[in-house]
Amino acid sequence: MRAWVVHEPGAIDHGPLALIDRPRPDPGAGAVRVAVSVCGVCRTDLHLAEGDLAPHGTDVVPGHEIVGVVDALGPGARRFEVGERIGVAWLRHTCGTCRFCARGDENLCIDPRFTGWDADGGYAEHAVVDERYAYRLPDGFSDDEAAPLLCAGIIGYRALRRAELPPGGRLGIYGFGGSAHLAAQVALAEGATVHVMTRSAEARQLALDLGATWAGDTFDVPPEPLDAAIVFAPAGEIVPAALGVLDRGGTVAVAGIHLSDIPALDYARHLFQERQLRSVTANTRLDGEEFLELAARIGIRVETVPYELEHADQALADLAHDRVTGAAVLRVGTSGGAG
Repeated sequence: MRAWVVHEPGAIDHGPLALIDRPRPDPGAGAVRVAVSVCGVCRTDLHLAEGDLAPHGTDVVPGHEIVGVVDALGPGARRFEVGERIGVAWLRHTCGTCRFCARGDENLCIDPRFTGWDADGGYAEHAVVDERYAYRLPDGFSDDEAAPLLCAGIIGYRALRRAELPPGGRLGIYGFGGSAHLAAQVALAEGATVHVMTRSAEARQLALDLGATWAGDTFDVPPEPLDAAIVFAPAGEIVPAALGVLDRGGTVAVAGIHLSDIPALDYARHLFQERQLRSVTANTRLDGEEFLELAARIGIRVETVPYELEHADQALADLAHDRVTGAAVLRVGTSGGAG
């Protein structure tokens, strides 16, 4: 099968990925094999390719927003049937016994595994996954549309909850790519006022088209104080700016797995009056189930830019240089039609 691997991490424009042929994987006990239809392109894949995230193996296949059809069952696998469309996301294993798993916070598990980092992901024609960590996908979303829901959507949803936006509150969003444009729609559906700060003029227009009240450049000051903000852009210098426009008691949630260094904070300006700064670490399977149900219920609009599998390196380069409005997806084994 064809597969892209992170061969030698480095700047995306210098070709850290290689397209190779490798044997089709066989599913182990309790696992299923998926014939990949579409795989979303996430900024985490870019961080892995460029070495911001140290690879956990040699020549790992990136990609953790996988949509495909089950084409083989491992011993004891019973949750899905051959021919069923499913999704594979970032979280692929937790220990189930540590204190964090025991209290329902499996995203903080001390021995986790992640798709496209610890195990091969979806920049390939086939992938395998423990059936317990796969998702049934709601009808009404094409393969192209469903793929970004599996990380961009789920992580954006968790970031929104971590931001503790009060009912009818004022939300600021910094960066407006694949994850942000989905989280914004959840907030809008729940009655929030949304302000977007991003350097892309095309993304600002998309934000307004989706219902944002105001959109400005990255460091523009929104027209009113914010009750909460989410930082999607992996730039630490945005954090003080976001904290600085919070109202009393507001919260900033940082959604990314990687962030450049945060400049020094001024306590009185950035944190006093019970302002909070919080991170987001992966997600639980419950987060995923809740978000997919919500996405179907509100009819979330997913903006995608398709690439063929052969052009995965170009998709990541376009993402790195802000040439993608919405979410990039790789079409591997289908045209991206409804599943």
